[in-house]
Amino acid sequence: MEILDILILGSGPAALSLASELAKQSLSIKGISTKSPHQKWENTYGIWASELEELGLESLLSHRWSKTVSFFGDGIKEKGNNPTKHSYDYGLINQEAFQNELLKKCKGIHWLNETAKQINSENKITEVICSSGLKLKARLVIDASGHKSKFIKRPLLREVAQQSAYGIVGKFSTPPVNKDQFVLMDFRPDHLNNEELSSSPSFLYAMDLGDETYFVEETSLASYPALSQEDLKKRLLSRLSNKGIKVEEIIHEENCLFPMNLPLPYKNQSVLGFGGAASMVHPASGYMIGSLLRRAPLLAEKLAIFLKEANYSSLELATKGWSVLWPYELTQRHKLYQYGLQRLMSFDESRLRSFFSNFFKLSTKEWVGFLTNTLPLPKLIYVMSKMFINSPLKIKLGMLNIKYK
Repeated sequence: MEILDILILGSGPAALSLASELAKQSLSIKGISTKSPHQKWENTYGIWASELEELGLESLLSHRWSKTVSFFGDGIKEKGNNPTKHSYDYGLINQEAFQNELLKKCKGIHWLNETAKQINSENKITEVICSSGLKLKARLVIDASGHKSKFIKRPLLREVAQQSAYGIVGKFSTPPVNKDQFVLMDFRPDHLNNEELSSSPSFLYAMDLGDETYFVEETSLASYPALSQEDLKKRLLSRLSNKGIKVEEIIHEENCLFPMNLPLPYKNQSVLGFGGAASMVHPASGYMIGSLLRRAPLLAEKLAIFLKEANYSSLELATKGWSVLWPYELTQRHKLYQYGLQRLMSFDESRLRSFFSNFFKLSTKEWVGFLTNTLPLPKLIYVMSKMFINSPLKIKLGMLNIKYK
């Protein structure tokens, strides 16, 4: 039986991002997935334009906005509707172009339409048994199939915070956002009833797509239990109705639900993860695409070097891979972000609006670095400390888990 260097599980952005880099390393690689890597990705992927520019991939943007704003007021009178201007370009990735770009770089890697049922590691090799009965062997198995992976071992967390969202691409009776505008967060609560005001906060994420078409999405940053799609849809339609806006045509509906605070996987295990399976979702924002593209090249290069050592077992290869993926620096940053998320989840909508209003008073370089996880650890500590010092009393007490009335 053929023994591969690497077998990749999955065919989404995480799997293809890593596979496209591994393909440069002269390794024997195959992939398995229940979906073809050519099957169209459904979700929309937003990203700060600079993240793609730094990688020379800005051509993958289907839309780009310079008019980027948020709203953190109460929605009452002029003061409560003043926008916070970000003055920093945001983009929407062209899914088809992005997918094709990665597939083009995956030359030589063949995906099998299979589902991994069982994984066994012995005698330095890992065997994957598929639901069809097919058996595949590889020196290293990489699970990039998403956060629902059953093969990646991590500490148990009973209360997993979820980011949930319900969105519509469509046409409306009145534009839900201004022409050529992108709204990162609209937290104005004037459309909510008392029960909704006391439950998990949510915000509008919206953009002008041109041709009188808009994308509007009601998003819960993180909550346990997660806000349901029904509740988010109700809030979105109520938000629009409050402004006299009707949905005239639905071109596409989007439903999102993914964990924000999954513990980091154990490093001492025989299967390596990447993407959601490896807890790479940014705990404070939910972004991951930029991180996938930045971290895949180094991991691929290091794995190629490790695989040259013929005596390394699957466990040794995976353990070394985990150490590259999650070094001390990134692990400590992840812990800080998780702490911040935990505190934000305890905030009511008023305190959350106040927090984000204060957050965007940081310098552009600081808040962009925070949201993209590109601040070095010392700088991240400095920024978080600065934000705490400059926060109103009710935010300080919230970050310290002290009740405020």
